[in-house]
Amino acid sequence: MNIGARFKAVAAAALLGLLLLGGCAPKGEQTIEIRLGEVARTVFYAPQYVALSQGMFAQEGLNVQLATIPGGDKTMTALLSNQADIALIGAETSIYVYQQGAEDPIINFAQLTQTDGTFLFARQTQASFDWEKLKGQNFLGQRKGGMPQMSLEFALRKHGIDPHKDLKLIQNIDFANVASAFGSGTGDYVQLFEPQASIFEKEGRGRVVASIGVESGELPYTVYMAKRSYLNENGEAVQKFTKAVYWAQQWIATHSPEQIAEAIMPYFKDTDLAVLTSSVKRYKEQGTYALNPMIEEKEWKNLQDVMTSAGELKSPVALNQLVNRSFAEKAIAAGSLGNADQPAKAGTNGAADTGVDAGGSP
Repeated sequence: MNIGARFKAVAAAALLGLLLLGGCAPKGEQTIEIRLGEVARTVFYAPQYVALSQGMFAQEGLNVQLATIPGGDKTMTALLSNQADIALIGAETSIYVYQQGAEDPIINFAQLTQTDGTFLFARQTQASFDWEKLKGQNFLGQRKGGMPQMSLEFALRKHGIDPHKDLKLIQNIDFANVASAFGSGTGDYVQLFEPQASIFEKEGRGRVVASIGVESGELPYTVYMAKRSYLNENGEAVQKFTKAVYWAQQWIATHSPEQIAEAIMPYFKDTDLAVLTSSVKRYKEQGTYALNPMIEEKEWKNLQDVMTSAGELKSPVALNQLVNRSFAEKAIAAGSLGNADQPAKAGTNGAADTGVDAGGSP
């Protein structure tokens, strides 16, 4: 980005921040604190960081305390043990808890991403990529039953590859250490989120050869969820939270990768701005970011198809069993950013599919 363009982006972000902060809850109104646990720190969650950095949660009178808890199982444990009020995690985890007969089930109420956020990364530079090249190779995989691994297996089977027979699959490395293990020389292929994929490309450690998000299709990949009891007892706070998320999703849809990178920079202080920008661009181009928080029926079905393919779904779970769409419906109906024209969800080509339902953790 040239200096002039960067200055304009910073100025625009600063101005919006002032406008938002100027519209914060009235003086004397008590701020509501929400403990939010995210499963990873990744550009994949850019709308969340926009909601934080641009004051969208603050305008709703929310004090969101963010904690990164690597690994879907660990983030769910934090939610179940009341160490977090809301979790940003893969929707499949709520199904696992439900399958175990939870008395206070985990309910999904707002979708943040609508595709898988990992990219297939090859250590050796290739003139062209063919899925057949994976056969017999050492593949540094993810946790069994986690969305990255299940989405990978779903994509592989589409291309006639049995992940457990055709690959030398390595699954004994903790989620938080997968990238560093690959960087240290383990594996020929790996799945990486952004910005790690762009960082490794810049360092000459290999290159991205395919998008697992494009291959596995649209699904509620990363969703805000909470205990049913929390939603019942804190409905107003959850509604405010969902409204801020929707606001951020609209902001993402109408701003450039450069502007988004500037806005989320506080959450990636050790990452080069150019790397952040290329990471955001990758996700925007494939329609990864959901443009509203609604979880659609067909996305829920695709999620369960992916789980079934991986052998992780005991029996189908109806959408209304584990999804509360009322918060998203009210947020969309109320609108955000003073814009009466509500955007449609993005398709996987990155363009808005007006009038068409479309839809996206470790």
